[in-house]
Amino acid sequence: MHHPIFPNSAAGAVAEFLVVCLCAEWCGVCREYRSGFQETAEQFPAASFYWLDIEVHADDLGDLEVENFPTLLIKRQEWVLFYASMLPSPSHLQRILKTFLQQSADESRAYAHANVERRCWQENEDLQRLGPDQLARICG
Repeated sequence: MHHPIFPNSAAGAVAEFLVVCLCAEWCGVCREYRSGFQETAEQFPAASFYWLDIEVHADDLGDLEVENFPTLLIKRQEWVLFYASMLPSPSHLQRILKTFLQQSADESRAYAHANVERRCWQENEDLQRLGPDQLARICG
């Protein structure tokens, strides 16, 4: 069964935060993580959550390389705050989301540009393209 979007309470509104789990259906770790990811989505109505199968949607991901599962992308508006694999434990995602939600917009912008790796994320066209409009088109 394919569940690409986990709706939040702000259905129809564009959330300030975007959380994308890049996984694959064949991956047992991903299948086990899915329910925890969905539960996390229900706990964070300020964010829009997407489950994106990298093989089904390979053409939409451009040159993004996903080497480990699950790989998570977390954005606030246009700023990429996180792009990496994460231990498949919902508590890790919940902890990082709480931290990001406590930041002001200025703090998020500064965080997104605070080191070389994060600055590269901001310039990565494929990461920038993965926004609410494209995800709604891909997953809708």
